[in-house]
Amino acid sequence: DLLSRMGYSGEGGSAKVTSRSNDGGIDGIINQDPLGTSTVYLQAKRYKEDNKINRADVQSFYGALASVRADRGVFITTSSYTSGAKEFAANQGIVLIDGIQLTELMLEYKVGVEAENQYTIFRIDNDYFELNNV
Repeated sequence: DLLSRMGYSGEGGSAKVTSRSNDGGIDGIINQDPLGTSTVYLQAKRYKEDNKINRADVQSFYGALASVRADRGVFITTSSYTSGAKEFAANQGIVLIDGIQLTELMLEYKVGVEAENQYTIFRIDNDYFELNNV
């Protein structure tokens, strides 16, 4: 939903979540055009903050991408990545989104969040007092 809201599904494109089992290491597929000539594959891991995604996890995703002859992939986690995972992903053209960036994007694109409270902060308008000789 987030990547679709960000515009990755394109005009007439589509996005789908794969089945939980037998997904071959691919959790989502975004066809960026109606014919599916430009496709982004996704892997998502909902991990606790201290459970980092390592190089082997990203390599496994890379293997899943290779099996479908994909040229692009996005790996999303609620935690973070080890330096080895970051290095491998950068060399293979895999985009990594960690928990902090995920949160920022969810807030920016208003996906999975809703406003609970809003506050107005006031400041003194000095011009008012000077113009009105108060």
